[in-house]
Amino acid sequence: MSGAARHAGLEALLQHPALWRGGNAAVPGVHPTGIGALDAVLPGGGWPCRGLVEVLAPASGCGELRLWAPLVARLTRLPAARWCAFVAPPFEPYAPAWQSCGARVDRLLVIRGRQPAWAMEQGLLSGACTLVFGWIERLAMQELRRLALAAGKGDALGVLIRPLDAEREHSAAQLRLALEPSGSKLALRLLKGRGVMPQRMHMDLALS
Repeated sequence: MSGAARHAGLEALLQHPALWRGGNAAVPGVHPTGIGALDAVLPGGGWPCRGLVEVLAPASGCGELRLWAPLVARLTRLPAARWCAFVAPPFEPYAPAWQSCGARVDRLLVIRGRQPAWAMEQGLLSGACTLVFGWIERLAMQELRRLALAAGKGDALGVLIRPLDAEREHSAAQLRLALEPSGSKLALRLLKGRGVMPQRMHMDLALS
């Protein structure tokens, strides 16, 4: 068979409707963050709809939840809104502040207990939560994998908020960010994300 004939045969095969191409694979769904500059650097252009995200912060209240306020507001306003849960938060969520962001406070759930990793896993698995935040300082890789698996099974997004020194540890999260106060702004470092390079940016957010 001549080279031209082989080429024609290959082209015919590539055009067959039954052929699956890797480049045609569906891009995982994302939620817009509500912050254009952040969407521009995140994989897919927003927060993942499900899976595990790690946010590393120097201290609670440095602005980590302000990044998520637009998403919480949008998810709690859906016609069939599921819960947005806070597992072991170091402070009591302030209802008037969430209301001012546009969130429905009757769709916010606070969970406390002696086993926050287990509680977060159950929240993600339940199907009743669309978004679960968890403040858990120390986690083994096996626990991180369990949380990532639970988020996939429960069609939910888990957001772990951990200290900055956790950056030295391996993670099962599909997206990893580090936040640091920088003057009147919030410095954000993108540490891990599908198809993106680590980078640094500044957010115009008022710090708590």
